Amino acid sequence: MDLFEYQARDLFEHYGVPVLAGIVADTPEEVRAAAERLGGTVVVKAQVKTGGRGKAGGVKVARSADEAEAAAKSILGLDIKGHVVKRVMVAAGARIDREFYISILLDRANRSYLSLASYEGGMEIEELAVERPEALARVEVDPIEGVTTEKAEAIARAARFPEELIGKVAPVFERLWQVYRDEDATLVEVNPLVLTESGEVIALDGKVTLDDNAAFRHPEHAALADAGDVDPLEAKAKEHDLNYVKLDGQVGVIGNGAGLVMSTLDVVSYAGERHGGVKPANFLDIGGGASAEVMAAGLDVILNDPQVKSVFVNVFGGITACDAVANGIVGALATLGAEADKPLVVRLDGNNVEEGRRILAEAAHPLVTVVDTMDAAAEKAAELAAA
Repeated sequence: MDLFEYQARDLFEHYGVPVLAGIVADTPEEVRAAAERLGGTVVVKAQVKTGGRGKAGGVKVARSADEAEAAAKSILGLDIKGHVVKRVMVAAGARIDREFYISILLDRANRSYLSLASYEGGMEIEELAVERPEALARVEVDPIEGVTTEKAEAIARAARFPEELIGKVAPVFERLWQVYRDEDATLVEVNPLVLTESGEVIALDGKVTLDDNAAFRHPEHAALADAGDVDPLEAKAKEHDLNYVKLDGQVGVIGNGAGLVMSTLDVVSYAGERHGGVKPANFLDIGGGASAEVMAAGLDVILNDPQVKSVFVNVFGGITACDAVANGIVGALATLGAEADKPLVVRLDGNNVEEGRRILAEAAHPLVTVVDTMDAAAEKAAELAAA
């Protein structure tokens, strides 16, 4: 779960990371009141979960309450890369001397944690990594040891911070690590981390991504979720404990096991190239159990997606045998009744496959086509979606 900037700011403040005062506002009138409360120069910042806000006009400096209100009127409702601004944060201004960059993230490739840091911040870090890779330090962080004082100082030196600043930035790095570790995050980023003209180090902007797999340890994280940002189909799938991700395609995909579903997405994409660019519409892993209830829940989610034109059910019978899967499909279609109105291509293989195919053949449902191989089934599903 990605947090809004104001949520990251509040989290940083809780852990002692130095931040500026910030007030969330939903209307121009609330922005005016916030600017009057903070006094002096303020920054009105769009609260959307995407980058490039400044370039899109979503961040404006205001030197008075009147200017802040006018800025809010131009920012609220603004579309930034498909994200409509519904809320802003009014942050206290700062006189900036230098801008830096620091992040801690999950390094999946090396199964470890990684810190990225640079003495040069305030710009797109992707551009810096390409144009001047030597300016971006990459320091591995041991998951057990974490970011100690010594490690924080090592990160600062690797990022080419001058010695007189290391004592100021290293404690901030340590506190950011505490946010990362204690909140079960997969990313904690500050861009920019600034040095003010008065010599203070402040996290001026924050980005935090929390690991949904650790949500059971953090019931308080539920309050951070943005209900308006959740796809209704994904919400419905979550109610049934289904692993579902909405994609932008026409072939609904159901499989048992994440690896098999990922492979199914690939073969559907390849087949779709021969049928006008048809693509997968979702990732849906029903797991090891494929009962009628589970299958009905999965089909209910997919068939309610207006983009879906056909459904590919790809199951390899293992712990759950193919006959149980077939019974689940037949039962699901009976449960859904008229709601099941799109063609299904079913590929079964593995334990009790012949019995599973016999059950489907005997049911003879007009929407179901049984295909023996995965490639041929993907081809058929793409063909039906393109028809």
